[in-house]
This record gives sequence, structure tokens and C-alpha cells, in this order.
Amino acid sequence: MDLRFVFTAELYRWQAAEATWVFVSLPLEDAEEIREEVPNRRGFGSIRVAVQVGNTRWKTSIFPDSKAGTFVLPVKKDVRKAEGIDLGDEVEFDLEIL
Repeated sequence: MDLRFVFTAELYRWQAAEATWVFVSLPLEDAEEIREEVPNRRGFGSIRVAVQVGNTRWKTSIFPDSKAGTFVLPVKKDVRKAEGIDLGDEVEFDLEIL
């Protein structure tokens, strides 16, 4: 499968009690294409991806956000620290479905 998306999104903290997770939401158009092209998903509807921000590349999963109608991508602390990014920053992501 050769699905790749480049998008810019704002980092935000998960809205749960004492949450420390930071995410970005994928654009709705990209989410629609992913739902069409990747019908078989893993646990919790997750999809394995490789992501690059600046010089940092990592593997993770995106998760469906039924409330917003898109997928969310967790951005771990090590990535944020390495790239000097933080909550509220608009960041360019290069995301590849694995």
C-alpha cells in the first residue's frame, strides 16, 4: 500500500483528566481517503503509520476520533523535544500508512 499524506496541524493535549498525551488531528479529507483505502484495522480501529517531523522519523498508530470524524496521531515527548515543538504549534507532518 502506498498511501502518504503531508499536512500541517496544531498540537493539542488530549481532553481527559490529567492526560499527558499530545495529539494532532488529521485533515478530514485525508481521514476519508484512509477509511476508504484501509478497511481492515487493528485494535481500537488503529492503523500503523510511519511519521516524519523535521529530522525525526518514528513508527506509531493513528486512532479514529468518531466525535471529530477523523483520525488522531499521538506525538510523543521525545519527538516534541527533538524538534523543539510544543502545544499550540502548527507543525508539518509526513505520514505514511504501513
